[in-house]
Amino acid sequence: MRSEQEANRAIEQYADTVRRICMVHLKNYTDTEDVFQTVFLKYVQSAIQFESDEHERAWLIRVTINTCKDLLKSFFRSRTLSIDQLIEQAAELPPDNREVLEAVLSLPAKYRDVVYLHYYENYTAPQISRILGKNVNTVYTLLTRSKKMLKEKLGGDEYE
Repeated sequence: MRSEQEANRAIEQYADTVRRICMVHLKNYTDTEDVFQTVFLKYVQSAIQFESDEHERAWLIRVTINTCKDLLKSFFRSRTLSIDQLIEQAAELPPDNREVLEAVLSLPAKYRDVVYLHYYENYTAPQISRILGKNVNTVYTLLTRSKKMLKEKLGGDEYE
C-alpha cells in the first residue's frame, strides 16, 4: 500500500490525464469522477514498484482505460438509461406520453426512483424494496404519494 504523500503526488501529476481519458471513453462527468476515484484507489492499493515516472504513467493510463471499459460493459450500465437519454427520447414521444415522462422526471428523487422501477422496469414493490433497501410498506407509500403528485401535475383521473 502506498503512502498518502505518494498518492497525493500521483494525483497532482496525473489527474488531468486520467480525467481526459475518462471523458473520452465515458462522455459523462459523473462516471468520470467514479472511475477517477477507482483508478487512484487501485494505485494506492497496488504493490507494483514502478521503474520510472513513464512506467507509472503508462500503468495509470492502462488501468484507466480498463476501468472505463469495465464500466461501459457492466450489466447495470447496459440495462439503464441516463436521464439525458430519457429526455432525448421524450422529445420523440407523442405529446401525452412526453407530458407524463416530464412529470415523472420532475418528481423528487425518492418518488421518481420507485415510479421508474415500478412502471418503466416492471418491478414489484417487494423487488423495489430489495433494490433500494427500503421497507416494502415504505415503497407502497412512496408509490401512492407519487401517484397523487402525478395526478395533480397532469390534472385529473385520465392517467390512472
